[in-house]
Amino acid sequence: LSGGNQQKVVLSKWIFAGPDVLILDEPTRGIDVGAKYEIYTVIDQLAAQGKAVVFISSELPELLGMCDRIYTMAAGRLTGEVPRAEATQEVLMRHMTKNTKDEEVTR
Repeated sequence: LSGGNQQKVVLSKWIFAGPDVLILDEPTRGIDVGAKYEIYTVIDQLAAQGKAVVFISSELPELLGMCDRIYTMAAGRLTGEVPRAEATQEVLMRHMTKNTKDEEVTR
């Protein structure tokens, strides 16, 4: 199976289990645009059904397009919580480059 098909099989397996919360770590890493679209569609359907989806990605455009709320981290610490309406690449980068020793989490 291609990388995209492997990702879809794994995602289908977990969806079939019927979780209320689904944690996806880089679910679209290294797959083609068509497979990404299919995975995004499934994630949107799950969210529409009231399921919680934790979407971990290093791709800012992907996060901006998929998430209702984005949490940022730096050096293993939470550095920000940004609602979709306020989320831009600039805002997220500011949160991700905070000095985590001296600054509080910004909401």
